[in-house]
Amino acid sequence: MSAHARTTARDRALADADRLVTVRIEDLVFGGSGMGRLDDGRVIFVDFAAPGELVEAEVERVYPDYVEAVTVRVLEPSPDRVEPRCRYFGQCGGCQLQHLRYEAQLAAKEAAVREQLQRIGKLDPSVVRPIVGAREPWGYRNHVRFSTGRKYGDVGFITRRGRRLLKVEECPIAHPFVNRILPELQGKGAGLHQIQVRIDPSTGEYLVYPRIEGVSFETGQAWYRERLAGFTFRVSASSFFQVNHEQAEALVRLIGEALPARGRLLVDAYAGVGTFAIIFAERFDRVIAIEESPSAVRDATANLAQAKNVEMREGKVEELLPYLFPVPDVMLLDPPRAGCLPEALHAILRLRPNELVYVSCNPTTLARDLRTLVSGGYRLLSVTPLDMFPQTAHIECVAKLELAEGR
Repeated sequence: MSAHARTTARDRALADADRLVTVRIEDLVFGGSGMGRLDDGRVIFVDFAAPGELVEAEVERVYPDYVEAVTVRVLEPSPDRVEPRCRYFGQCGGCQLQHLRYEAQLAAKEAAVREQLQRIGKLDPSVVRPIVGAREPWGYRNHVRFSTGRKYGDVGFITRRGRRLLKVEECPIAHPFVNRILPELQGKGAGLHQIQVRIDPSTGEYLVYPRIEGVSFETGQAWYRERLAGFTFRVSASSFFQVNHEQAEALVRLIGEALPARGRLLVDAYAGVGTFAIIFAERFDRVIAIEESPSAVRDATANLAQAKNVEMREGKVEELLPYLFPVPDVMLLDPPRAGCLPEALHAILRLRPNELVYVSCNPTTLARDLRTLVSGGYRLLSVTPLDMFPQTAHIECVAKLELAEGR
């Protein structure tokens, strides 16, 4: 059946289905939806619901074995339900959990990591340590990418459904600086794909990209500097850097606890602007950092002045690891959401470093990759979740592994 035929059949099924259903929410799953069951036994995933609640939900999409819906009325609320702080919550695609107390968000995220490890990775969930929550779950995001309206220049975010632009006047999870300049950005987005705002909360140095005329602040900076763990990093507009400054400091602490106090050679794969390679360079005789993004490599090259024993290699991890020499005794992995490609994992299993530290922003791909590494001879010692993105369903994790037998 063609993709068009499948879509038509699904739309017809949705048209024939009862759009409003009443369902008891059993649990919160990874992604932030509440899970329940329809009378016919099918699983239903309901956005903006909480465990234990009885809700009236509107069916949005129908699949052969499950249904997606959104809460339209709460019949029996959970004690963990709170009033969302953002006026756009439910329309904007950015946040999924503002309707829950922060403590309940943390509990749900920790449980989601355990569930993903057990279901996808077939791993012992007892290795999951307590989640590291944020001291301040609002106003934390110091890097925001705004979408823009080509006709009127509106600035905002993409809607939850429909992929339309939602013009916003404020964002409660964004750093105060972002909200302070947002009114001046409105109407200036015509002809732009995005407007990016970054700021270092510790120094106030910022970047607004691209160049925008008619505003009272500087724009168009090619890069800015951000301090982390006592080091200063040059970060270009197109380079990755963590978006929650305070929790990034907590992430550094977790990685530091997982890495050995001393080592011969550390390989930092997916190294970005050289952040972790530089921060932990003093623990190792030598560090090799691998990164494929040209802008990140340029930033890293400038940043390496702070650590003389770090060598930068530009290229894809899966292409460079198979030819790596000498063999490292420790490897640090920080891949994108899609996780490591099979070629990268196979290269790691051939190199067999004594210790691995895996930093992940996606528990699903983390569980998949950990299964491969454990099957290949590694022992999973711990997985520590960290809430880098309060009010959203995203979860950061730091996993520690060791070689079960000698190399």
